[in-house]
Amino acid sequence: MLRGVYAITDSHLMPTDELLLTKVEAALKGGAKIIQYRDKSNDTQKKIRQARALINLCCHYNVPLIINDDVELAVNSNANGVHLGQQDSSLAYTRKYLGAQKIIGITCHSSLTLAKQAEQDGADYVAFGACFASPTKPNAQRVSCETLINAKKELRIPVVAIGGINSDNAPSIIQTGVDMIAVVSALFGYDDVFECTQQLVDLFRK
Repeated sequence: MLRGVYAITDSHLMPTDELLLTKVEAALKGGAKIIQYRDKSNDTQKKIRQARALINLCCHYNVPLIINDDVELAVNSNANGVHLGQQDSSLAYTRKYLGAQKIIGITCHSSLTLAKQAEQDGADYVAFGACFASPTKPNAQRVSCETLINAKKELRIPVVAIGGINSDNAPSIIQTGVDMIAVVSALFGYDDVFECTQQLVDLFRK
C-alpha cells in the first residue's frame, strides 16, 4: 500500500556511496515506505552502482525503490519502478518496456487534468507539487490544498504531495487526504535521518 513517507535521495546531500546508503537505511528504519533514487549527473557507472546497492538495501526492508526519470537505469538495477516527469519517456512506452508489475509514477505539477490522464493511461500514482518553496526545485509552480483535496475525490490511484514539505508544514498537507508526502531536504538534510523520518511517519497516525 502506497501510504506514508516517500523519501527522495539527493546527490548533493549524499555525495558518497557510504553516506547515501547510511542515510537511506536510516530512513528505512524510521519507516519510509518508498525510496526514490534521484541523481541528475551523467556518471552512468556511479548511478548503476548506487541503484543496485539501494535495491539490495530496500529489498531487505521490503520497501520499493523507484528510479527518477531514467527507465534504462530502472531496468539495469532491477528497481521496482520509475518516476516520470512530463518531459520524460511516455507512460505507454515505459509500461511496455518495464512490464505490468513495475510501479510508474507521474509528475502532474498542479494539474488535475494531467493527473486524470495519467490515471487513464495506467499510472500507479501521481505526484503534485510544489506544495511550498523547495530548495530542490525553487522555480516549481505551487499546488493548492484545494487541488490536492479534489485529486483525492476524483482519482482512484494514490496521490503524492511534494515540494518543501517538512515536519512543521506537513500536517496541513496530510489533512487534505493525500496518500504520501515526498521529502528530500526535510530528511536527508539532517544528521538524524531516522528521527526526522519517524516524526513525519507519526503525523500520518494523528
